[in-house]
Amino acid sequence: MKTNQNIDFPLDADWTTTEIVTVSKLYDLVLAANETTVDRDQLLTAYAAFKKVVSSKGEERQLDRQLQQQADVSIYKTLKQAQASTKKRFSMATGR
Repeated sequence: MKTNQNIDFPLDADWTTTEIVTVSKLYDLVLAANETTVDRDQLLTAYAAFKKVVSSKGEERQLDRQLQQQADVSIYKTLKQAQASTKKRFSMATGR
């Protein structure tokens, strides 16, 4: 896994600044969840906001693949485990 400083987040040139910030926030939380722990509700809220920007499943999959190539983390896998978790703090590293 690479640190945030070495990652070119997959972004769409047509997005507004606000949309880029929204998507980047999710990317940051997904990375953090794979390195340490994050607030589960914050992660799920960021994903809901992300879905307002990226409403197409196909586009979401494409961005997920690009993030996996860049940072070796998956939005899909991270969110799937976070949604299944009942803990307030969530981490992919510990599987909770």
